[in-house]
Amino acid sequence: MRVYLDNCCLQRPLDNQTQPRIRVETEAVFALLAAAKSGEISLCNSEVLQYEIARIPDEVRRFEALSLLSLAAEQLVLTDAAEELAISFERHGLRALDALHLAVASLAEVDYFCTSDDKLFRKAQDIPGLGCKVTTLLNLVVEILP
Repeated sequence: MRVYLDNCCLQRPLDNQTQPRIRVETEAVFALLAAAKSGEISLCNSEVLQYEIARIPDEVRRFEALSLLSLAAEQLVLTDAAEELAISFERHGLRALDALHLAVASLAEVDYFCTSDDKLFRKAQDIPGLGCKVTTLLNLVVEILP
């Protein structure tokens, strides 16, 4: 099973853990990373993720996000087709980077594109014909992990 965690998911363990939702989502990220490490799931990286992470101004957050991606078993490439698809996703209200993430994952036909961004999740539900299932951290953990 191939899973694409967007940057919001990768950053969740570094967010302020005083809010219950953030703590629970952080545990979900750790469970997914453990599943990737054990080979239960295949974590996907992408040029889009690497670009977005490289722009993080905080060196510690940037380093931690990149180290989480070291568990990725697959590198997805940003193609011209993905860029064109991303433009169509922007017409559905997605921001440019979110659209690129989703386009790369969709064209690669990953099983799950996972986000903790509520707006991205809601807007992606209205996009027809995606090549992947868009889900949240909590829904993904419940659906795929025993």
